[in-house]
This record gives sequence, C-alpha cells and structure tokens, in this order.
Amino acid sequence: MYTVDLYRLFLRIQAIWWRLLASVHASLLHRARPRPISPTFTRSIPTTLATQPGTIQLVFYTPSHYDHRKAGKNSRRYPCIINFHGGGFVMGSATDDARWATAVVQQADTIVCSVEYRLAPEHPFPTAVEDGADAVLWVWEHAEELGIDADRIGVSGFSAGGNMAITVPLRVQDVLMRRRAARPQRAVAGSDMVSAQEHLAIKIAIAWYPPVDSTISRDERLKAMRRPGTEIPKLFADLFHASYIHPPESLATTRISPYLSPGVASDELLEFLPERIVLYTCEWDEYLPEVERFRDRLMALGKDVKYQMVPGAKHAWDRIPPYFRVDPLVVYYYRKACQEVKRAFYAQ
Repeated sequence: MYTVDLYRLFLRIQAIWWRLLASVHASLLHRARPRPISPTFTRSIPTTLATQPGTIQLVFYTPSHYDHRKAGKNSRRYPCIINFHGGGFVMGSATDDARWATAVVQQADTIVCSVEYRLAPEHPFPTAVEDGADAVLWVWEHAEELGIDADRIGVSGFSAGGNMAITVPLRVQDVLMRRRAARPQRAVAGSDMVSAQEHLAIKIAIAWYPPVDSTISRDERLKAMRRPGTEIPKLFADLFHASYIHPPESLATTRISPYLSPGVASDELLEFLPERIVLYTCEWDEYLPEVERFRDRLMALGKDVKYQMVPGAKHAWDRIPPYFRVDPLVVYYYRKACQEVKRAFYAQ
C-alpha cells in the first residue's frame, strides 16, 4: 500500500506540472487573432453520481443578445451544447475550448456550457463520465431559469472529451432508466404520470478525434497508424493511462466498460446514443482506425452519422501553434461542425 500511495503521489505531481504548462499553452492560443469570446457566467453544482462527492464548475458562453440575469423571464429559449475538454482525463480546463465555444455561439446562435469535470489521478475512472452526466442532467433540470430549450441540448468534446461526448449520453440514459425502475409500476404506466425527465434526448453529439476502444493496446494502435511517429508521446500516454484507470487490478473490467470503450459496447446500448452523431478524425492519429470502425457500427444501426477525416493532421491538430494567428483550417472545420449544430437545432 505504501508503494502504491507513493506512485499515486508521483502521478499527481506530474499531473500538476503538466496542467500548469497546458494552461499556459491554452492561454497563448487564445491570444491569437481573432480572440475568442469570454465566458458570460459560471455555475458551481454539486455532484450526485460519483462515489467521491464534490462540486463541478460549469462555464457558460452565450450569444451577445442573451442576458443571463433575465434568462428565466424571457420567452426565448436557446439551444445548448454541453462541451467536454480534452487532456487525457488528467489535464485541461473548461475554458480550453473557448474558440470552439465562440464558433458555436456566433455561428449557430447556441449557448455553450463547458464542463470543469474532475481530473485523474485524484479522481480516476469513472468520475469524469459521472461528472459529465451530472452536468447534462443539471442543465436540463435548470433549463428554464437558464433560458435554455430543454428539447435542444447536445454534447461535444475533444480527445478525452470526445470520448465523453459519446459515453456521457450513455451514462445519462442509464441514470434515467434507473430512476424509472425505482418508481412504482403504476406511476410509470400512465402516460400522464411519467415525468418528462424520462424523455430527455440529447439531439446531437460531436466528437473530435476521440479514443473509443481502450481494449486495443498502444502497440496495436501504433502498428495501424498511417504515419508512424505522429502518435501521442509515450510520456503522456503512460501518464493518462496510469492516472485514469485505478486501481490497476480493475484494468480488465474497466477497459471493456462502455463508459470508457463505447467502441465495444453492445448494439442495444449504442441505440441509446443521439440520432445525430458527428465524428472528426485525423489522418495521422493513432485513434483513426478504431473511430472508423465505430462509425461503421453506428451507421449500421441507422444513426445519422457525419464523418470527416482531416487529411495530414495529427491528434489535437487544432491546438497546435502558431500563437499569433488562427489556423484557417480550424476556422473551416469549426464552421462545418457549426452547420451540423444548426441542422440539429434549427433544421437548417
């Protein structure tokens, strides 16, 4: 136990160091012109699903004509994308995706709620997914006071957050089904007595270069790469894996969990995913083959899947400097994704 505790402390020290550097990197990226918008307001909510109690910070980006102080009094209700940042479940923060939030707010007239879910190694699997589900349920339950249309909620995420954009909807549906099962049978039988909460449906999921199958070893992933040498550095891969999957003896069961590896989930479970799913991959990413297999499964299930591989791009290509200007490709692909958001929420 003493050795294990020291190792976890070592992981935490590493995580803190890399979080600091990652925050500096994100800050520099945000200085590029044109600069992203700033958050409008934040909310701190209590956790309800994770075994480790705590709080989650929600960061809201809103259209310029939205007034959060009068949101509940206005007749207009905005759609909302709930976003999960990347960082291997170890690094990153809710403001990392400010440029994506800016695009969604300005081009799709949609509120973005970015989630400050808790990180490993302090909070290993499945805390991130449970925090993400808590965030979705909280936004849905407080939609009226936030000026949000509860019937137009979607999710998005990058890398580890892209994984969450797929796994969080599954966890949300699990929560709703458990709530229904806990009610008296006669209360669920009458349509007029069924809580609207059982009908919560996430309208769209947008996942940017997500890992979807942790049953595949790193060596297997590297062998399948189109361009070896462009993979995530081993230092980070080892840190992410050791930090998030704990205790180590849980590896066998954790790797096949649908809340970590939706790529190996049953068809019956994948049916609960949103009908509209947008997947962005990178040609030189180690996750490309598993995402393409996942895409094929979703399409076979009848999901409305929009898929785009960014040619000549590495993992997290949209987070690579220069710091003085925004890559035109980022603008282009974010705009394409926002068109899918508008299609889902405004039928455009």
